Amino acid sequence: MSTHPYELVRLAGSRSLPSEPSLSLKAQRQLFQMGLLASDAFLLAVAFKSAFLVRFELQVALQPEVVPNPGFYPVLVSLLIPVWIGVFALFGLYDLKHLLGGTAEYSRIFNASTAGAMAVVVVTFLDPGFVIARGWLVGSWILSIILVCSGRFALRRVVYALREHGYFLTPAVAVGTNSEALALVRQLNDWRSSGVRILGFVATNRNILGIEESNAHLLGHLGEMTEIIEKYEVEELIVAITAVSRDKLLGLFEQVDGIPNVKIRLSSGLFELLTTGVTVSSLGCVPFLSLNKLRLSQGEMLVKRLVDIGLSLGLLIALSPVLVILSVLVRLDSPGPVLYRRRVLGVGNWEFDAFKFRTMLTNGDEMVESDSALSFWLRQNHKLKQDPRVTRLGRWLRRYSLDELPQLLNVLLGQMSLVGPRMITRPETEKYGRLKMNLLTVKPGLTGLWQVSGRSDLSYDERVQLDMYYIRNYSVWWDFQILFVQTPPAVLANRGAY
Repeated sequence: MSTHPYELVRLAGSRSLPSEPSLSLKAQRQLFQMGLLASDAFLLAVAFKSAFLVRFELQVALQPEVVPNPGFYPVLVSLLIPVWIGVFALFGLYDLKHLLGGTAEYSRIFNASTAGAMAVVVVTFLDPGFVIARGWLVGSWILSIILVCSGRFALRRVVYALREHGYFLTPAVAVGTNSEALALVRQLNDWRSSGVRILGFVATNRNILGIEESNAHLLGHLGEMTEIIEKYEVEELIVAITAVSRDKLLGLFEQVDGIPNVKIRLSSGLFELLTTGVTVSSLGCVPFLSLNKLRLSQGEMLVKRLVDIGLSLGLLIALSPVLVILSVLVRLDSPGPVLYRRRVLGVGNWEFDAFKFRTMLTNGDEMVESDSALSFWLRQNHKLKQDPRVTRLGRWLRRYSLDELPQLLNVLLGQMSLVGPRMITRPETEKYGRLKMNLLTVKPGLTGLWQVSGRSDLSYDERVQLDMYYIRNYSVWWDFQILFVQTPPAVLANRGAY
């Protein structure tokens, strides 16, 4: 047999290749689908049974005068589970292209469960003799969504763990040998999230200097794509659009058109500059790609906003005595206002005032301007390690990030998020160059990846790269990890806090 994909050398800059799994990719996928089916059936049974207990054991009823026959429900559940599973299948919940997709998958579960519940409602209208407790149906609907989503979340974590051992990785190749192709591969080499295993590059021309310099694996040239797909069992072609001419791209589609189970993914051509998604729409019969102005989808923004409101409001209430005490201490420590308003940029280049406890002397700017060395370093890094402007209390507040607690108000007002990239002023946008287009697609955060990775000990370029990495790889679960797992030890260690 031809060389197996798992025998290829690793790409430069990538993580060590996992060992070859004992099962074929087809068998892995079939087992995963069977696992989903079994998990969904079990959790639906638990949802129906739990709703039964709530309705008939705890007597929680929406219409107490209706007294259905409890003995009918075991028979009903035995019929509803396969029907509900069938509805799940109709909504694509066992189709591999819709799986492991995060919030999109949960949205499908919500829609499918709602459709299943509505089907039962329709039957009750069509058959007057078919009487069920409304409280049971509503409980079943709610619990089915919660439990099935939780089950799939748990299974996704299992899949991510197995990817570390070579399972559930789709073999893919990068088409192109320019800087965009290299950037795409470096991003996709995070197997846990991408789910693809880049086997190597396919050159679009003889100029492969960039690949040779990186010591990455070259599989062949564009004209050999059919043979490459067959030899390495490739399922996905990741095309760096800036590396392929229009004629060659059309030729590539012609080559793979008749090959089943091979998917072509085209990059936007602006990967290094833009992090937002794209929408495909048509004008007449011509399809066009439109760039989304915001990085997060409507569903992601809703979840993030609900978390922001709930936690910021709770923290403001719980910490109100601390905020009052700190306000008094700031006032007693040095003359001036308690709060400092920093004019920063938010989503869409919109300016707002970020609140902080004042940690500097009111004449601090004049002090720095009188010292040319300090003025130079401040312009370069926007931070001073030994800052003469900082008050005695201010140093302590900064050490434990207590000066930033008033920004919970900014979070509550919707100007900031609990987790996000660092806030910047308008003059700082020059440091980001064209990357500022990425930064201003999400709200700045009270904490974030750069804050838990070293804060001010990092160079400015490192901060920029961490912000870009967070924006490109955002997920609500990563927010929770940064907020609850990484931030507390980073604050207590006070490394880079000045």
